[in-house]
Amino acid sequence: MLLRSCCVYGAGILCVLLLIAGIAMALAQVFQKLINNTIKEQVVLENGTEAFSVWRDPPPPVYMQFYFFNLTNPAEVLEGDKPFVLQIGPYTYREYRPKEEVKFMDNGTRVAAVNPKTYVFEPNMSRGSEEDIVRTVDIPVVTAMEKFKDTLLVSRIISDVMKAKGIGMFRTFRVGDLLWGYEDPLLKELKQFVSDDHFGLFFKKNSTDDGDYIFFTGKQNYQDFARIDEWNGQSTLNWWSTKECNMINGTDGASFHPIITKTEKLYIFSSDLCRSIYAQYESDVSVRGVPGFRFVPPSEVFANLTINPDNAGFCVPAGNCLGSGLLNASVCKEGAPIIMSSPHFYQADNKFVQDVLGMNPNKEEHETVIDVNPLTGLLLRGAKRVQVNVYLVFLHFCLFLSSKRCYPVFQSIVIDEESAKKLYAVVTKANVIVNIPFIVISVGILLGVIFIVFMCRQQTPSSEQQPLLSS
Repeated sequence: MLLRSCCVYGAGILCVLLLIAGIAMALAQVFQKLINNTIKEQVVLENGTEAFSVWRDPPPPVYMQFYFFNLTNPAEVLEGDKPFVLQIGPYTYREYRPKEEVKFMDNGTRVAAVNPKTYVFEPNMSRGSEEDIVRTVDIPVVTAMEKFKDTLLVSRIISDVMKAKGIGMFRTFRVGDLLWGYEDPLLKELKQFVSDDHFGLFFKKNSTDDGDYIFFTGKQNYQDFARIDEWNGQSTLNWWSTKECNMINGTDGASFHPIITKTEKLYIFSSDLCRSIYAQYESDVSVRGVPGFRFVPPSEVFANLTINPDNAGFCVPAGNCLGSGLLNASVCKEGAPIIMSSPHFYQADNKFVQDVLGMNPNKEEHETVIDVNPLTGLLLRGAKRVQVNVYLVFLHFCLFLSSKRCYPVFQSIVIDEESAKKLYAVVTKANVIVNIPFIVISVGILLGVIFIVFMCRQQTPSSEQQPLLSS
C-alpha cells in the first residue's frame, strides 16, 4: 500500500515537472534555437560542407525554354497598324552551370568564382526544331539606326546598304541563328563602325560566363550566405542614375541564406536584367514532399516612379520614364533599344497589352516564382520569366521577339528526387527535435491523467474498492 502511494505521488510530481519543463522549453524555443544554430553553422560555403557542394555544382536540372512571337502582318505594321503575333515554342535547352575558378579569400569569409553556362538542345522537350523560321524585327538594323541617327555619314551608308540588299525592319530567321548568332549583312558592311558583324540573342553566351563574382560565404553572418559582394570588380553598378538603383543586392538566385522568414524580402541580382530585384512571401507550398515558402516579385519592382518613387533611377536618361512593368535596358545592352518586361506584359500598363494583338497575360504562366525551403534556404523550384522587347521609335510601340525568362526567356528548375529525399530527411529530423517540448508536455499530461485516476480510486471507500492488480 505504501509503495503504491509513493508511485502515485511520484507520478504526480513527475507530471508537474514535465509540464513545467515542456512549457518552459516551448516558450523559450530551446530546440528551435538549437536547430537554427546548427543549420547556421553547417550552411556555409567552405570545403566539405553539403551547402558548398550544392552551390558549386547544383544537382537539380535547369531548363531554358525560349518562346518567339512570329509577326504575321509586317506590311500593315509599317503602315501604322497594330502588330499581330503568334507565339511559337518552346525551344528547350538543358542548362549546365557549375561554379569554376573557385578561390577562397579573407580567411574564408569570401569566395571568388565564375559561373559559365552551357546550353544543350532538348528536342523531346521542345515544340519545334532550331531549323524553324520566325519573322520578327531585325535588331541589328534597329540598333544601328538608333546608334548612328546623329551621324550623317553612317546614316547614309545604312540607308544605301538597306536599299541595295533589300534589308527591311522585319525579316525571317532560323531559331538557332537568332539565338546563337549569325553573320548580319548590315553589320558586315559597317564593320569599321561596329565591334562585331555577328548577332544573336545569346551570341557568345554558350559555354561562357557573365563575369567575375565574389560572394560572402556566410561564415561571419548566416544571412550573408552566397550574397554577392562584387561583380566584375565592382560593388555597385554604374548604369542607373541613383545610388539605390545601382546597388548589387542579394544572391545570384541559385541559393539563399537559411532560416528564412515570411516577413523578409529575398534579393536577387540578375546580370541579364542589369539590376537587382526582390521577391516577397506569397504562400506555403510543398515540392516533392518538402515544405517551402513561395516568393514572388511584387508589381512594385517594375512599377513606374509615380507608384514606386524608388524606381526613379531606372529612368534613363534621367527623367525619361517608361510605363509600369517595363525596364529600359539599352544602357547595358550596348545601346540596343532593348526593353525588358514580364511575358505578355504581365503586370505592365494595359496600354502595352492593347498595342500588340496576341497578348494574353496571366499569373500562372507569366509570373516569376521562387519556392525555397525556409530552414535550409535551398531552392526547391523556380521559374524566371522575362520578355525581351525592341522599341521602335518611329512606330511608337514595343515589338518583342521572345518571352519568358531572365536570360531572356523562361528558366525552370525543380529539385531532383535524390536531393529532395536528403532534404526531406533533414526537415523531418528537425521537426522531431523541435517538437520535443510538446512530446514532454504530452507525457506530462498522460502522467497527470494516471495520477488523477489513482487518486480517485484511493478516495473510494475500501468496501467498494476493487484491487487494481491481482496479487
